[in-house]
Amino acid sequence: MPASGTPARLPGPSPDGSDLYPAFASRPRASAVIGAVFIAFSGIFFLLSGASPTTATVFRCGFALPVLLALTWYEDRRLGGRDRHSRALALTAGVFFAFDLVLWMNAVEQVGAGLATVLANMQVVVVALVGWALLGERPSNRTLAAIPIVAAGAACISGVLERGAYGASPALGVVFGLGAAVAYSGYLLLIRRGNRDGRVFGPLFDSSVATTGTAIVLGLVLGDLVLAPTWPAAGWLLAVALTSQVAGYGLINVALPRLPAALTSLLLLVQPIVTVLAAAVLLGEAPSTLQLAGVGLILGGLLVATAPFGRMRGAVAARRPGSVPEPTIGGE
Repeated sequence: MPASGTPARLPGPSPDGSDLYPAFASRPRASAVIGAVFIAFSGIFFLLSGASPTTATVFRCGFALPVLLALTWYEDRRLGGRDRHSRALALTAGVFFAFDLVLWMNAVEQVGAGLATVLANMQVVVVALVGWALLGERPSNRTLAAIPIVAAGAACISGVLERGAYGASPALGVVFGLGAAVAYSGYLLLIRRGNRDGRVFGPLFDSSVATTGTAIVLGLVLGDLVLAPTWPAAGWLLAVALTSQVAGYGLINVALPRLPAALTSLLLLVQPIVTVLAAAVLLGEAPSTLQLAGVGLILGGLLVATAPFGRMRGAVAARRPGSVPEPTIGGE
């Protein structure tokens, strides 16, 4: 019998959670791309809501909690209860995620949804720098090469090199965006360490609870929290809760353990690209030519840091006559 207070495991899935969502687990690349597209619209929905950053953070996660709780119950019924250490890590990750969202939404207000989302994706490089500074882990040569490229892109977006750059305060937007990237790095490091059994929504539920609570505290301190948003603001926040917090992160969490990290990073670059294009169409955002060049530099730097060029060369070589083909990546 299971331990007291632990749900009984039902027959069927493997203990690592690989069969919980077979339709998505068998297509991890498609799951990652679709999840990235869902998340790409979160900044746009935030601006359309007109809510403050802390209000939007509270309801982005708060509205998602009932759905996440039901999905967590399903996972716990299938796999058994989660240990306290994993849950503590997920809760702590949620605190970092609250700061990430609040900082990022401030960046959205200052420099637009498209450019702010590109800046937030700099966490790929930020993680390496944080690991080097705190853990003494020297980044790879490719990551070191990407740092000046990404820094140049951030400088272009900031508007310090031109007059009339897009955004209410693009330089301040860059500062908020960099802060969001640092906070998101902490979230990723903790959420990955606390999820070793392939669960998708359990860690997301725990972190969302902590994010909601932390954002309430931040909103009360900053004085911009509205606990009863009116329509249509509430509708846009419900939309971002379901599309981004539940569907987007759920699909990405399914894909993460089933794909090489480098390939996942490449697929998730769909998010900032879609956001820039969608913000231009839906919100009329029009970054300057230099700012768009900065977008290109940042995305190019992220490619330098994460693209599996060695595997690409190996794949090309494998197609030559007489070569032995390598197995394909992913499960599609």
